[in-house]
Amino acid sequence: MARRDPQTLEQLLPRVLARLAEQSGKAQSLVPVWNATVGPHISKHTRPYTLEGGELVITVASAEWAHTLSRQESSLREQLNARLGTGAVSALVFRLE
Repeated sequence: MARRDPQTLEQLLPRVLARLAEQSGKAQSLVPVWNATVGPHISKHTRPYTLEGGELVITVASAEWAHTLSRQESSLREQLNARLGTGAVSALVFRLE
């Protein structure tokens, strides 16, 4: 069995949080990962709500935010999967609060 290189807590924590969110169905544990991915401006108007079957539901403050983020869905999903692990998020859904 090949040994893996040691990983830092910064590398491991997002994956652990994704696993917890998936198991519970609640995505509040992903708030730090979401905020780091989208930055402070977007995170003021959004938050992770649920994660089930790879579908991450994000609540948004307005229809405008839902529309804007829907256009960025592919890029956001890629960035999240880079942090959380390949395939952790298969779809993003934006829902009004």
